[in-house]
Amino acid sequence: MGVAVLGSTGSVGQQSLDVIASLPDRFYVVALAARTLSERLIDQVTRFQPDIVSVYEAPPAGHGIANAMSGDHGLIAAATHRDAEIVVVATSGHAAIAPIVCAIEHGKTIALANKEALVCAGELIIPLAAEHGTWVRPVDSEHSAIWQALSGSPIDQVERILITASGGPFRATPGHEFATITVKEALAHPTWTMGGKITVDSATLMNKGLEVIEAHWLFGLPYDRIDVVVHPESVVHSLVEFVDGGLIAQFGLPDMRLPIQYALTYPDRVPRSGHRLDLAKLGPLNFEAPDEKRFPALRIAREAGLAGCTYPTVLSAADDEAVRAFLAGSLRFIDIPVVVSSVLDRHLPHVVSMESISAADAWARAIAKEEIIRTRR
Repeated sequence: MGVAVLGSTGSVGQQSLDVIASLPDRFYVVALAARTLSERLIDQVTRFQPDIVSVYEAPPAGHGIANAMSGDHGLIAAATHRDAEIVVVATSGHAAIAPIVCAIEHGKTIALANKEALVCAGELIIPLAAEHGTWVRPVDSEHSAIWQALSGSPIDQVERILITASGGPFRATPGHEFATITVKEALAHPTWTMGGKITVDSATLMNKGLEVIEAHWLFGLPYDRIDVVVHPESVVHSLVEFVDGGLIAQFGLPDMRLPIQYALTYPDRVPRSGHRLDLAKLGPLNFEAPDEKRFPALRIAREAGLAGCTYPTVLSAADDEAVRAFLAGSLRFIDIPVVVSSVLDRHLPHVVSMESISAADAWARAIAKEEIIRTRR
């Protein structure tokens, strides 16, 4: 089965290629796409020999990759390769939306690890997939856990879904200490090794808020039936509660290769090597409600999802700019949700379309920069 991997040099992209390489009788790579040219991408091209290579930011002449494509055209060409049956979308940002739409229109199955796609354009993508007889398979560990726990159960038998959160590095930090949180402290995630942006989003719980919006579109449940529960051990990746009161949870070590493999091999379960979860050695498991007073980003994200239209796009873009400012040392950690909320308050929503998403994203980034300057005064 041919696979295209968009975002092949990032963490999820690399792990996706690890999974593909471990199953040579099932999969082969037909296209690779990355934002920039790097030694890692050159190594991947040498190893996997894809038909198409896309480097979003056009590389200089003589870069060592023959016939590399660039820009949106390159991304779309990779996503719609004639032999790609599955497209792994591991890029970040709303630039992934157009390739996803084109891939769906070509009948491709999407293995999705990009948050912005469903947060900003779930209203477009999910109905489009149904129209074209294909679907979006979640790669994110929490949504994969929900998908696995559902096991084909009709959605009208589901009471609610519970998305687990580790709580991040500040789960037990008193609120009055948030004003002095440093970048180094925010990047010290207790469970996962991730990029800077998603690690900070995990620390503010914005990441969970975005996952609530994604779950709404993936599973067709209203927001009042999607809850978040803090689970610091991070071995229960999410739970489904059914109308009869029964709960089904998906357990596993914090290893992204499991949900990646499941998204690729579904409906099959394929043996894989590596460490296994030993329940006898695990010890107690803890669950607690999130503190939305200390972590208001969770509430802000849920409200943006409920408001709909272009509010989720503004949420995502404003958060991106606020986190970028925090990582650059020009905004306090405690002010990230303040900036996001201020931008949302100034937004006049529009019906979701490719054009309105791009416009709302650009507007939100500009206004967020204004709010960051105002907050620093």
